[in-house]
Amino acid sequence: GDGVEEDKPRGIHHWQQAAMGGDTGSRNNLGYDEYKNGNYELAVQHWMISAKMGYERSLDAIKQMFKDGRATKAQYAEALLGYRDAVEETKSPQREEAKKLGLAKRHGF
Repeated sequence: GDGVEEDKPRGIHHWQQAAMGGDTGSRNNLGYDEYKNGNYELAVQHWMISAKMGYERSLDAIKQMFKDGRATKAQYAEALLGYRDAVEETKSPQREEAKKLGLAKRHGF
């Protein structure tokens, strides 16, 4: 915020801790940070992990890197299959019913 000094190393450390705990958003943020720093292979590795956990933004990032020639077709295919499998694992009759009733957006699933 305004008037607050940014502590980027500390922020990255917190993302790393959260990512190791399974937080997909933090893992995605680590990938984005590596991408900004030109570490494309590390970025893909972070995004691959979170894409395989069902995080769509990471899948989209790998897709864009593939389009830009910075990720291979095999990497994109692996991310796509992993993402699909993760999404399939989270499906249940109750979730599908909630989606039909419009409850999914309100309750975060």
